Amino acid sequence: MITLSIINEEDRKKILRASYRVLEETGVQIDHPEIFRMLCEAGCRGDEESSRVFFPRSLVEEKIKLCPRRVSFAGRDGEMFVAEPGGPCVFFTGNALNFTRGKETSPIREVDFSLFCRVVEAMPFIRGVVGTNLSEYPPEAKDFVGFRVMMENTRKHLRPCIYTPQGVAIIVEMAQAYLSEFGQDLRSRPIVSTGYTIVSPLHWTKEGLEVYKRSAGYGMPATVNSECISGATSPVTLAGTLVLANAEALSGIVINQVLERGRPCIYNLGFSHVMDMKSAEPTTGAPENGLIAAAGAAFARDLNLPSAAWTCSDSACVDSQSAFERAVVGLVQLLGGANVIWGAGNLEFTRAISPEQAVIDNEIIGAAQRVKRGIEVNDETLALPLIQEMKSQANYLGSPFTLKHFRGELAHFSLVNRHRRSAWERRGAKSLEEAAREQVEKILQKPRPEAEADRGAMEKVRSLEKKWLEKVTK
Repeated sequence: MITLSIINEEDRKKILRASYRVLEETGVQIDHPEIFRMLCEAGCRGDEESSRVFFPRSLVEEKIKLCPRRVSFAGRDGEMFVAEPGGPCVFFTGNALNFTRGKETSPIREVDFSLFCRVVEAMPFIRGVVGTNLSEYPPEAKDFVGFRVMMENTRKHLRPCIYTPQGVAIIVEMAQAYLSEFGQDLRSRPIVSTGYTIVSPLHWTKEGLEVYKRSAGYGMPATVNSECISGATSPVTLAGTLVLANAEALSGIVINQVLERGRPCIYNLGFSHVMDMKSAEPTTGAPENGLIAAAGAAFARDLNLPSAAWTCSDSACVDSQSAFERAVVGLVQLLGGANVIWGAGNLEFTRAISPEQAVIDNEIIGAAQRVKRGIEVNDETLALPLIQEMKSQANYLGSPFTLKHFRGELAHFSLVNRHRRSAWERRGAKSLEEAAREQVEKILQKPRPEAEADRGAMEKVRSLEKKWLEKVTK
């Protein structure tokens, strides 16, 4: 596999040393009295008046070593995959506020998210589905209702978007109830992962820390997110942003290990943005987004941790901009070594999701994964006996060697045009966007499958959703 070096080892060491100084000398605001106390008991120094905790380098290094190098994820279809430094990359969708089709957008409803999940279920290169905002439900219910919607419409790995600490506790209860039907639990079959984002600069809120606390004890993978905005909530220099973001992520790693020794953690600097100084918007499709995420992946490898990122576009609709931004940024993140990349289907600075964009992204991901895989060189692929046999005959197409290897060697696409103009016109002269819309409609015409073995388990999930929905909406 190809890995792109964005930042050299000596510069990474400089940034890491600066991050440790931030943790030791500046500290992090911890708005949770119990976790504040636990950190102090673990060896941190605390200032109760300012709620700041100061992290000794030796303690941070000790807690990092407790994190598993390999983090396992499961789908409900039984598929397992692993995130590990230097390992392969998987792509997830992203959360949002709005649902976009064509140039029309509106707040996401349950029916929209159901449709989106059904489309993503048919996308082979998208391995996980992220929860999102459901506009018709109150904040107290958005996360666990969204979890049920995901379970009904996809069998991929599930990463709910958490709105309240109670919400994550309900989701854990629902997932455990589902898995109990098969004699399993979240530790043996991690169909759900969670996480939270620090408020930059250097501020863990009570809600975020409570989410980590309530989801601890189950072996659930936890993503620790820094989401700096260069030039707004962090220094405008990328090196300065990396110093701050690294300190923030490391503080979250320590917190999770204090709450659950050995908890699987994903180190994440790849949600960071840069501020566009003309529009005053935090960009997601800028080249700097890719650089920060790729540098974060390099730090993660140094720390022996898996890493994450988020690729998106700043375009408000499915168009050329949305394709080129996510292709460039996503490829940099992928080649940089990120292990879990969010954002499939996202648009408009991550404010929107689009099923058509998800279909196009699946193609982009497939192409990028092929680049990442590189060129396999061995006695078989060198094909020397075949070259000697063929001499000057241009007949490799008819060779059994070609039939044996072309599927694994060449990327295959369902949307992009690979025909001359005359053939393209006979097929309807469709643009990429039109082909994506057509594929979405074909997927939605198929009935939503539900395995017989799942029915009893899903009834448990729906029953818990009903119980908690009645409680939180009283």
